[in-house]
Amino acid sequence: MNMVNLIIDNKKVTVEENTTILKAAKKAGIKIPTLCYLECQEVKGNCRLCVVEIKGRNKLVPSCATPVYEGMEVITTNKRLREIRKTILELMLSNHPKDCLTCIKNGDCELQTLAYEYNIRNIPFEHTNKWVPIDNNNPAIVRDPNKCIKCGRCIEACHKVQDMGIINFAFRSHDYTVTTAFNKTLDQTKCLLCGQCVLACPVGALYEKEDSDRVWDAIYDDEKHVIVQTAPAVRVALGEEFGLDKGTIVTNKMVAALKKLGFDKVFDTNFAADLTIMEEANELIYRIKNDGVLPMMTSCCPGWINFVEKNAPDLIPNLSTCKSPHEMLGSITKTYYAKVFNVDPSKIFMVSVMPCTAKKYESAREELSNDLLKDVDAVLTTRELGRMLKESGIDLKEIESEEFDSPLGESTGAGNIFGSTGGVMEAALRTAYEAVTGKVLCELDFKAVRGMDGIKEASVKLNDVTLNIAVVNGIKNAKKLEEKINSNQCNYHFVEVMTCPGGCVNGGGQPPIKNDNIKDRLNSLYEIDKNKTLRKSHENPDIIKIYDEFLEEPLSHISHKLLHTKYINRK
Repeated sequence: MNMVNLIIDNKKVTVEENTTILKAAKKAGIKIPTLCYLECQEVKGNCRLCVVEIKGRNKLVPSCATPVYEGMEVITTNKRLREIRKTILELMLSNHPKDCLTCIKNGDCELQTLAYEYNIRNIPFEHTNKWVPIDNNNPAIVRDPNKCIKCGRCIEACHKVQDMGIINFAFRSHDYTVTTAFNKTLDQTKCLLCGQCVLACPVGALYEKEDSDRVWDAIYDDEKHVIVQTAPAVRVALGEEFGLDKGTIVTNKMVAALKKLGFDKVFDTNFAADLTIMEEANELIYRIKNDGVLPMMTSCCPGWINFVEKNAPDLIPNLSTCKSPHEMLGSITKTYYAKVFNVDPSKIFMVSVMPCTAKKYESAREELSNDLLKDVDAVLTTRELGRMLKESGIDLKEIESEEFDSPLGESTGAGNIFGSTGGVMEAALRTAYEAVTGKVLCELDFKAVRGMDGIKEASVKLNDVTLNIAVVNGIKNAKKLEEKINSNQCNYHFVEVMTCPGGCVNGGGQPPIKNDNIKDRLNSLYEIDKNKTLRKSHENPDIIKIYDEFLEEPLSHISHKLLHTKYINRK
């Protein structure tokens, strides 16, 4: 690769050719303000905050979209540039609500941060925008058009990453806006509620619908027995809300913090991930032996379920009938746990802490209930939990560690890797291999299904059966897989699909991704797995016990009643 020498603010810089001025400046430790730019997205050049001067040119250029060349001399800050950027910010703020103190992004808003850095105290322009109704009609995501700065980051997430095209630019001039087709509410579209648009939004125009008030009410209600469970991906991201390094594992500090908040019991969703594997691996084996519908597809991801029901209902028979892990744990808590500990199921309030916005929609599904009791009563995102802890004065860095409660807190390494793309597949293979072959699996790491590739394929030999598998992350890639299946271009037995790129570690309810957080979080999940004494779901002693005492065996009548579900054609 050819190298290019240039000067930025009188500092000599050497970078690879085709590098943009913005990236070259970052390498040199020189900050250029941006709003529409997001490192993991394509260059848009919408906001113009990143404009710079090039010696010898009168016209300013956007640094995010301008490649360097040999001998280039760049000026990133002077009186002219500072005033231009300040004017751009003032124009944005003139049509922006002045409710920073009560905004969900207060303290984490990129526009707010820039306004502070550029010392903006007065807005010289008249506010002309009319108030637009807030889209609050679904259980997962709130869309506030009044706060939109038209940066286009959410649009790219929806179009380029997920290939859904639910939101887009519309109209011109003063009416220029970001909206859905025909200005429908999100619940009237085919939106998956995955929350990738929420992660991309730099302001408070898109955010999760908060459940924290309902959870507080339950905690303070003496009549309720309030239980919380935490997903695997939460424990490698929550620390970032408190300034800890990317991917820091905070499992036991998180447990201690939840107990301090006032929850009666703190259980681990990873236990239910092990339970899911017991049911799902046996369901796969049953389908193969009995000429069932293949390929069988995982059902853990609610965004994926939304896609199938709303866009590809012909794939409904392919979906595993297993509930997702947190729904299984909710069901088991209100039956097995309630019976063993003599707790009235109607008094149990189950809270799930999830890395996902779509889980809020999932918990509201009528199918996910038993005897008129919802499996899960409320879902908090990782971000919501972070806010609740701060509201209670709990610093995750300082609190002492504690362990999950029994009997639904024990998990194996297999349960932990559910938060990564390929993790469900790998966990299932560990159990399916031993169930079919009767042999002990010594090499547990199925590296063929790991990594960030959009579609990964592999084959595993199970006695006389060669199991063909595929792992998909991102709906854009899932669509490609759907086409291959429908056109008989593949012969898969088992397929894992996760809506969010990278899996749950990059879910719509996680702290926003900066740089390569995903890899750090993924590596941390595999580290947890590697350090576990037990790494196969069927070796979990509490799983063995619950089958002996209550569920009888995988796919039994009672397990079908409590741990399996059905799907609906919503197209």
